[in-house]
Amino acid sequence: MQTSIEWASLARTFGLFTVTAVAELLGCYLPMLWLSNKGNAWLLLPAGISLLVFVWLLTLHPAASGRVYATYGAIYIATALAWLWLVDGVTPAWTDIAGVGLALSGAAVIAMGHRT
Repeated sequence: MQTSIEWASLARTFGLFTVTAVAELLGCYLPMLWLSNKGNAWLLLPAGISLLVFVWLLTLHPAASGRVYATYGAIYIATALAWLWLVDGVTPAWTDIAGVGLALSGAAVIAMGHRT
């Protein structure tokens, strides 16, 4: 049975992954704006910084890198769909929500599984 401390650790990990996903999305979104002529080249500076932060954040996890990346992938999917809604103004479909639920369930199994 998971204790409240273990659940708090899991919540911190998922929170860190969410911040990591936002850094990655921002680091890719800003150059896309520049390349599509919706912004100027100065967007590349915060994009580069954001990608550096993204890589640094991935180093903060003590688990094996493959497990970290597998779990992060699911959090990235959820964050990308939130981005779709909040930044792009597109409401996710029920299939998007179902897919996020499946991905997050898999991430939870991976994240909790290595603790046993």
